[in-house]
Formats: sequence, structure tokens, C-alpha cells
Amino acid sequence: MRNSLLLLLSLLCFVACSDPEPKPVLRFHDGRLRIAQFTDIHLSVDDPVSAPVADTLLAVIAKERPDVVILTGDIVTSQPAAKGWHHIVEVMNRAGVPYAVTMGNHDPEVMQRDSIYAILEQDPFFIGEAGPELSGCGNYVLPVLASDSDRTSALLYCLDSGDYTDDWPRLGIYGWMPWDVTSWYREQSALHTAQNGGEPLPALAFFHIPTPEFRLINENTDMYGRNGDGSGIGSAELNSGFLLSCVEMGDVMGLFVGHDHENDYIGQHFNVALAYGRVSGFNAYGGLPRGGRIIDLYENSRSFDTWISTPTGEELLYHYPIGISEDDINLMEYLPATSATPIEHGIAYTYYEGPYKNLKDFPHKGREVSRGTKRNFILEDSPAEDYYGYEFEGLISIPRRDVYLMHINCDDGALLYIDGRLVVDNGEAHSMDKSAKGKVALEEGLHEIRVIYYEDCQGEGLQIEIESLNMERQPISDEMLFVKR
Repeated sequence: MRNSLLLLLSLLCFVACSDPEPKPVLRFHDGRLRIAQFTDIHLSVDDPVSAPVADTLLAVIAKERPDVVILTGDIVTSQPAAKGWHHIVEVMNRAGVPYAVTMGNHDPEVMQRDSIYAILEQDPFFIGEAGPELSGCGNYVLPVLASDSDRTSALLYCLDSGDYTDDWPRLGIYGWMPWDVTSWYREQSALHTAQNGGEPLPALAFFHIPTPEFRLINENTDMYGRNGDGSGIGSAELNSGFLLSCVEMGDVMGLFVGHDHENDYIGQHFNVALAYGRVSGFNAYGGLPRGGRIIDLYENSRSFDTWISTPTGEELLYHYPIGISEDDINLMEYLPATSATPIEHGIAYTYYEGPYKNLKDFPHKGREVSRGTKRNFILEDSPAEDYYGYEFEGLISIPRRDVYLMHINCDDGALLYIDGRLVVDNGEAHSMDKSAKGKVALEEGLHEIRVIYYEDCQGEGLQIEIESLNMERQPISDEMLFVKR
């Protein structure tokens, strides 16, 4: 009997003293990491309306086979909350995929944040954490390791975006990214950048309440997806500057949020993608088919593809950073190649001088001085330093049928036409730091190109670049340009 008790005590001691099972690590595979974002599940575990949640999540996960799942807030929003969170854990264990969780504004209404994470941290599939002592709970960074080493190759920031403006009712209903969380993000970003030799790592950020800049995407013609909530999105009325910090730190490529159930759009602001997930829960308002957002993050590249996935299909494919969508590829009119005859490489120009203040002044307020050809859109040999303009005309050789993105940086203003269509308007007077871009779908072959440029005073410059899904962003080369007969 004594020996049996000693054996039992030894076994219990072994179990108690054993290290916990190591958490899964995220790693690129074949140059890619796939993320599934589910948001606004609004689980009421004893309500039959919530019954389809498990099957919906599991169906999307089985179809898309993500490497990690991220739940971005408003997950369990009714009592019994502990039972609800244990149900979420059970579903994720059935999926067998590592997962992370961020808090929404409704989650802490029914259960304290630290109690939620106490449940989650017992699950070996949960790779998040309660995080440091900051506003909210669940602020942490998930490193993504390289495919061929244990070097950190990318970062996934999971953040608590707060809940309500109880102490500041003049600022609206919903809260903003707390300053201590933003400060902590900046510290983490700087640390990883220093460890990477001064180069910011590609990163994505996941949280619940959108930043106010999402309202600007509503008015942006490059918005892609649905905006059922309109301009009244549930962000704070005052901007706390989180997006500015992302732009300054240079690592975050996209913000992925939830909160507004009728929205699933994506767009870019200062080259950062602002994206809604697809509402996932059946106790949540809104008529969109339930599902999730899928993100393919690419190794050693500041790029990702993303789309909406439901149990019955996929839609709204979007390519970052180029900003070309599935609709662009499938629905845009592809302009046919011209039959014009090229003479030689170069571009024809007409040069004017005059007191040009804007494009309305060009060219009639000045005078034509000369005509000729240049090898490219070059200003350096212009006779005057100020108050002049050019009209460039010629042909551009397009290597394959594709949707192309044209970029213009200029001082002061410029317009770009392809086959007679205005593609890029950067015509207002400004310095070189203001860029403009435009999309055009082109068939393979030669196309007419026309650029109008004017220089007012104090600096001059003209840079024109081209890119597509199959062409890296680059200046239009001399070899692409032809003088036409």
C-alpha cells in the first residue's frame, strides 16, 4: 500500500512538474501563410439562432485550410459567457488550427477580459496571450518564421481597440485605440525593426473597432466590397493616431477589423490597406452571408492577397499593394492595341513657355517654342527653369494582356492618357511628394500614350511608373516607348 501511494505521488509530481505542451508556431510554407479572420460571431450559446456558427466556421476552415485563425472581437456576447467561450475552444479544437483572439466592445460586457483569456490560455491551440498590463487585454505579437529557418520573417499584431467613450460622450459612442496600446505597438515595431537590421518587417494588425480613416475609404473610388453601414461606421469621432503610427513605423501593411456587420470592403489610405472582415455570427445584425476573410501573406514580400469566403463560395479577391481586384480583371474593358506604325524608340514632344498656374492655362496662355523627340519623359534639358510645359505623344508597348496601374509623381501638374482615355490626373499644382495613380486594362501590343505636363515655379519633376500583377512597379523604360508615324 505504501509503495502504491509513493508511486501515485511520484506520478502526480511528474505531471505537475512537466512542462506544458509547447504552443504551435507560425511559419511560412512554400512562401505563403494563410490567415482566416472571423469576426462578430455574437455567440449566444443556448440560443438556436447561434447554432449554425460552428458549422459555418468549420466549413470555411476546411475549404480554405488556413495556417492560423484570428477572431477579431465580439465573439461571445451573451450569458452564459464561460460556456460560450468553452464552446469556441471546442470548435477551434475540432478545426485543429492554431488561433488567436482580440477583444470587441461587447465581449467584456458579459465576462471580464482576464477571465476570458484565462480560459483561452488553457487551450494548446490558442497561440495568443493576455499580454502586458495595458488598456484592455490581449495585446500581443505573433511572429511568423521563415520557411527555411527560425528567423522572424513577418509579424501579426493582435490588439484591443477598446469599447466605449463613457468618460468622453462628446467623442461618440465607441472607443479608440488607447494611447498606451499604440505606444506599446511602436516599441514592439522598433524592436523588431532593429533586430532585422533596421528594415521593418512586413506586418498586419488585427483588432475590432475601425479607425476613423475607414470613413475616408467610403469616399474613395478604389473601395472594393460592400459598404452597407455607410458613413456612420462605428469608430471614434476623434482620431487617436494609430494609423499614423503604422505609417511612421513602416511595417503594417493592413488593418483588419470587424464591428460594422454590413461592411466587408477594403481600400488603401497612405498605402495601408483598411479592411473589414465578413460578419460570422447569426445573432449579429446584417444580411451578408456569413463567412470570413482570408489573407494570403507572402514571404519576403510586402504583399498579400485577400478575399471573402463563405461555405458556398469566394468573392472580392483583392491584391495588395497594387490594389487590383477581381472585378478589375474580369469586368474592365480591355483596350485593343492600335494599328499605328512605330518609327523609332522615343517620344514626340511639343514644348511651350508661359505663365502656367494650372492645367486650365495650358497651353493657350503661353506659346509653342519647339518640337522634337526625346528618349523618355525628360525635363532636365528644358530651356527654361520655370513657367513651361510639355505635351508628349507616342506609343507604349504593352507586353501582355493585363490590368495596369500607372503612377505619376510631378512638380507641378500632369495628366496621362492611354488610347485617348484619361488614366491618371495629377494636375493640381504641387510638389513631387504628391502622387496619383490610375488603372487601365490593356491588350498586348502598342497603345497610344499622351502626357501633359506644366511647371509653374520652385522645383520641377516628372516620374511615370507602370506595374501590373505580372510586372513589378518600375519606370516606363526607353524600350517601351515609340515615336509613331
